[in-house]
Amino acid sequence: MRNICIYFQIHQPMRLKRYRFFNIGNDHYYYDDYLNESVINRLAERSYLHANKVIRNIIKNFGKQFKVAFSISGITLDQFELYAPEVIESFQKLAKTGSVEFLCETYSHSLASLRNKDEFTKQVYKQKQRIRDLFDQEPTVFTNTELIYSDSIGNDVAEMGFNAMITEGAKHILGWKSPNYLYCNAINPRLKVLLRNFRLSDDIAFRFSNRNWSEFPLTADKFVGWLNKLDKKEETVNIFIDYETFGEHQWMESGIFEFLTDLPEKVYKKSNFTFSTPGEIASNLLPVSAISVPYPVSWADEERDITAWLGNDLQLDAFNRLSQFSERMNRCKDIKILKDWQYLQSSDHFYYMSTKFFSDGAIPVYFNPYESPYDAYINYMNVLSDFGIRLHAQVPEGSLDNEIVKLTHTIDEKDELIKKYEAELQRLTSTKTKIVTAKNKTTSTKRTGKTSASKK
Repeated sequence: MRNICIYFQIHQPMRLKRYRFFNIGNDHYYYDDYLNESVINRLAERSYLHANKVIRNIIKNFGKQFKVAFSISGITLDQFELYAPEVIESFQKLAKTGSVEFLCETYSHSLASLRNKDEFTKQVYKQKQRIRDLFDQEPTVFTNTELIYSDSIGNDVAEMGFNAMITEGAKHILGWKSPNYLYCNAINPRLKVLLRNFRLSDDIAFRFSNRNWSEFPLTADKFVGWLNKLDKKEETVNIFIDYETFGEHQWMESGIFEFLTDLPEKVYKKSNFTFSTPGEIASNLLPVSAISVPYPVSWADEERDITAWLGNDLQLDAFNRLSQFSERMNRCKDIKILKDWQYLQSSDHFYYMSTKFFSDGAIPVYFNPYESPYDAYINYMNVLSDFGIRLHAQVPEGSLDNEIVKLTHTIDEKDELIKKYEAELQRLTSTKTKIVTAKNKTTSTKRTGKTSASKK
């Protein structure tokens, strides 16, 4: 039988609050807690919990015949724990079914793979441990931020021990080839490469409720009919979409959940397809050839490149400024700074600075908190300025800076000691005053008593 491989991406950044120039050096908390909590709770109610319930019911009806995969960024898992722990519990129930595979990605959903191999590796291992702890699975398949991939990135992923990686089946890298086969990395053939069928994926993710679409309405019957028309030699159809498709990007009233519910039944009744996870595809199929990707590709916009995040001077300046902290972050031990470092690397901060006009841009900028790319840039750079001050205080750049920091720490310690002694002196002075006052009262009372006695 041929395979349908369904993978869902889940990521929500820690959105920054309005951080002005005058906050620099005074306010070290950068996040809009109200907005972040509102977004997570909205998505939990409208999308995640309901979609997970639908998938659990499908697995209950079809058992191991129905399988899907998820990739959830570490930043999103942190927010689930803060604002909606019931969502994690819901995913843990899915993990226990044995029909759901959890993939690995960068913890921060970052662009580290494009610039810093060491940081990239650290984030991947951090995320891998997160998946082990929460879902009791050892990830063997990797999906990079926004499906960013190149030959060299794939080689780095293979060196980390992954068996397979997911990326976009972009036309300019495929040429005449079909995305509906398993491929391998051009540098390290041990890494299998699964390519997203963007046409069928986008039919669900973007066009499902578009009444102007010539194929509207999309039903499970129609979708299976398209699958049956594919070349019989093609082995796997990879449907990779954002999980927010269900209930948020495509509202419940559109019939998207009914489509998801009906699809497995129509597939098994009317086709020779079955459902497999990315890990199973990588294990059970043989690559037909290597896929050459000398320059990074992604699943964003029509170009399928990285210009959505690094396509203008604002984005490049911000990314370069962030990257300048990398070396010193390796020596930083401050827990709060390390946590902020993870959150500030999210690719979304750079996406908000994009000046491109997207044909499918309404979905990615749905929760964009800024009025313009320039606002996003100024806000982010203000935050980075404060972050740099904090990092510099903890991890100076040179020997002179080290001496300054040591002297500053010494002065701070002296100040604390002086404050302590001043408080103690004030306490003793206050105690002495009370004692003197009490003695004076006692003496006065005695004198008064004698006077009264003599008068009598």
